[in-house]
Amino acid sequence: MADLFEDYRLGPGWDEMFGEPSMPRPTYEALHATLQPLSSAELGIRAEVLARAFLDQGITFALKGVERPFPLDIVPRIIAADEWRVVEAGVGQRVKALEAFLDDVYGAGQVLADGVVPRRIVVTSAHFHREAAGINPHNGVRIHVAGVDLIRDEQGTFRVLEDNVRVPSGVSYVMENRRAMAHVLPEVFAATRIQPVESYPGQLLRALRAAAPVGISEPTVVVLTPGVHNSAYFEHALLAREMGVELVEGRDLVCVGNEVAMRTTAGEQRVDVIYRRVDDEFLDPVHFRADSVLGCAGLINAARAGRVTIANAVGNGVADDKLLYTYVPDLIRYYLNEEPILPNVETYRLDEDPDVLAHVLDRLDELVLKPVDGSGGAGIVIGSQATDEQLAAVRERIEVDPRGWIAQREVALSMVPTLVGNRLRARHVDLRPFAVNDGEKVWVLPGGLTRVALPEGALVVNSSQGGGSKDTWVLTESATLADEPSAVDPPIVVVPSPHSPDPGPAGGPVAVQQQQQQQSARSSGAPPC
Repeated sequence: MADLFEDYRLGPGWDEMFGEPSMPRPTYEALHATLQPLSSAELGIRAEVLARAFLDQGITFALKGVERPFPLDIVPRIIAADEWRVVEAGVGQRVKALEAFLDDVYGAGQVLADGVVPRRIVVTSAHFHREAAGINPHNGVRIHVAGVDLIRDEQGTFRVLEDNVRVPSGVSYVMENRRAMAHVLPEVFAATRIQPVESYPGQLLRALRAAAPVGISEPTVVVLTPGVHNSAYFEHALLAREMGVELVEGRDLVCVGNEVAMRTTAGEQRVDVIYRRVDDEFLDPVHFRADSVLGCAGLINAARAGRVTIANAVGNGVADDKLLYTYVPDLIRYYLNEEPILPNVETYRLDEDPDVLAHVLDRLDELVLKPVDGSGGAGIVIGSQATDEQLAAVRERIEVDPRGWIAQREVALSMVPTLVGNRLRARHVDLRPFAVNDGEKVWVLPGGLTRVALPEGALVVNSSQGGGSKDTWVLTESATLADEPSAVDPPIVVVPSPHSPDPGPAGGPVAVQQQQQQQSARSSGAPPC
């Protein structure tokens, strides 16, 4: 074996490549055979090509206010077809249950009357918006796109870490990771049947068109972005381009008489579906922040009147509150009469039973403490890695507001070999599969975004905390080219829009609010990485 795996040690988590030292699992045999004869210098050169490709294409993210290339590790993560079937079914089941919950909680509220979810959990959620009551999408879809964060525990079992049903992002990295990896590891692609990811924009466009108001046969779809100062702007632009629809900002839209239109060089054009990447609080200054310049006044009323569809729906955040997360298995049983396919991580609710709260406070150094409205790794305290001062601070915050926190057992996330310096080392990973709901079927993108914690021993994988990503390969049932050919995605024909909105000035209140949304999102669950 070349020196790439020299001193490679199996870590505390489930190693996805090796079942035993130097013994790759069947899923990874082709990749291992490719990496084994390579020298560290040769793999390093390929990694440099990969990084340069991302930098040249402007594939970046914002870390502490600085735009940086998104770190992509050269060693992909591989998931077998039978393992993926479980993930696919479990994610789809979860989206259906949360869809039913949102329809109920903004409607009849039967789930609250039946005591499946305590009413106080909903009404005290920062993201339960009464403004969403009475908005009934005609095809019943509120979660057009979902990102469900998964981990594999010490036994290799996939578990749900959290749900993201507001404005989940990160799918652009999935598509760009695949394109880049095809150039640096062509020999593995040539020997392996990998399910494609390029059909995502077409699937999303179908779902958005299916959500159009009643009577609209040829809907006009737009992507609403906060603007170029938002950390996910690259993704907004990519999806608009791939779907062949307009990328607009709030100032490009106008709402009169509950009709929404966009300003173009050829005049105003009706808008039927808005795939918004703007947080609820900035979406409509009539109902939310009055000083917002990122949205458009009147959007909520137009949606309530059934004249425009907002995707994802306003108010979805109540469904991905981390305290509500603990009730999702019960929601699956209640709405679907099924047992959960994907289990949660063992979690303590801190606002119900004083004995549970006392138990958790006595074991802070053994648990993971999370604010219920946090995201991007912000606010998480891993007890075993925290200082005495950090534990004392989180204890005080929990005692003041137990509703604002959950506690979970510390899971040793699964590990995948990752290039660190000139050697491959085991690093912890998670997975965010993306699901698209068109009202008839929940389609799950094969693979998703694998995030990797680059520092040794780190468990927080978010890019905002210094993490990176890996291309995620889902094998087909016939995993090698010697088997029968795999199915090919049906072609999606999109027609580029003729008008391009004015990008506008880079500074002023627009830029400030774009950055405010970014900061707000880190504490509210919107961004993904």
